[in-house]
Amino acid sequence: MATVTRENIGLLTDKLTVKITKEEYFPAFEKTLKTYSKQANIPGFRKGMVPAGMVKKMYGQGIFTEEVIRNIEKGLNDYLAAEKLDIFAQPLPLANAEFKPSMDAPVDYSFDFEIGLKPAFEIDLAKKKAPYFRVKATAEMVNEEIERLQNRFGKMTEPETVSSDDNVLNLTFEESDADGNVVEGGVKKDNSLLVKYFTEAYRAKLQGAKTGDTLVVSLQDAFEEKERNWVIGDLGFKDAAEVEGKLFKLTITKVGLIEKRELNEEFFKEALPGKTIATEAEFRAAIEADIQVYWDKQSSNQLQHHLYHVLLDETTMELPESFLKKWLATSGEKPKSAEQVEAEYPTFNNQLRWTLITDKIVTENKLDVTQEELKDSMRQQVMSYFGSMNLGDGNLDWLDQYVDGLLKDEQQVDQTYRRLVTEKVFNWAEQQVNKDVKEVSAEEFIKMNEEHQHQHH
Repeated sequence: MATVTRENIGLLTDKLTVKITKEEYFPAFEKTLKTYSKQANIPGFRKGMVPAGMVKKMYGQGIFTEEVIRNIEKGLNDYLAAEKLDIFAQPLPLANAEFKPSMDAPVDYSFDFEIGLKPAFEIDLAKKKAPYFRVKATAEMVNEEIERLQNRFGKMTEPETVSSDDNVLNLTFEESDADGNVVEGGVKKDNSLLVKYFTEAYRAKLQGAKTGDTLVVSLQDAFEEKERNWVIGDLGFKDAAEVEGKLFKLTITKVGLIEKRELNEEFFKEALPGKTIATEAEFRAAIEADIQVYWDKQSSNQLQHHLYHVLLDETTMELPESFLKKWLATSGEKPKSAEQVEAEYPTFNNQLRWTLITDKIVTENKLDVTQEELKDSMRQQVMSYFGSMNLGDGNLDWLDQYVDGLLKDEQQVDQTYRRLVTEKVFNWAEQQVNKDVKEVSAEEFIKMNEEHQHQHH
């Protein structure tokens, strides 16, 4: 039986020396050689009648070397299992310059391996305080959503002229001069906009306009701020600075007007399928609840993003950096240079730390994903592909069969499993941390997120 000695050679880094004696491997070598002699197919000899000396001369050294290495690896693996060492990746063999095996001169052999040990660390979110910005659904939000749904499920008509701020204009934007002469090579783009997206002055100018009419505008003057930023992006520009001084000829290609749906049970059923709603008050309450669910989800996402940084940046953890860099250099299909390793290590380090943190949370809090949870998640994902289609009245055996097929796709299962584990980790983290709840407006919330994204890009 191999003997293994362990020596610390650095932070969370140990050297394992595996020693085997001639008596441990040589009998197995001789046995393997005899078996090989009986099975060898060599021209000029009947199977099993090849002289042992010939087999040994032709194949013996390779068999000998394999047997030595097999015994070393077995001794190493048995030791790791017995000691229950929690290590990174696999042991890295250290240079063994003296290893020159010879079947004609069998001796005791010794091999050195380097191992990187996983660190012990603590996670204590109960002592942490995290901001939780909550947006409350307002009557204005409810009114806007109801109007959007009335328009979405409404009927489009084509009046001859613009008569309302609710008219829809199909427009062609063309970069031009003040007289409407199109700039050669300039921007040209079709778009569809509501009249109310224009500034008050331009809304007045558009009253009575019809298909074929044109007007030359500066985007800065023609649109309200939110809509202007959207138009600028749709035309392919990065920001307002890129369109400063530019003029565009707008040609009306179609005038439309949506006849809004009336607030009745038929509309309620179409707008919110699967819900039984009889009155406008019930409809408004359902819309408000949906809006609140949306904003609560946004608040949760923002909190989870914050918790990710808290867990990653504030969890004290030491790593065997030297070992990990060696492993990073040799673990791929091709060896990496020292420069490549140094460039990749910071990202690798963060990913590794996050994996250790999430693994600890999952293990200690029993957050494993069950087969039923996997199947249910895939089922919900497939159903989401159908949007608002009513699938509840028919036979859904096809859906179960489809999901069963997805469960045989290893990549699909792995992606779904990782997503569900991540959700469980963050849901757990949310329950642990002390939330500092602050109510903000939707505009303030959006601005905070935009500023945060700007800081990280």
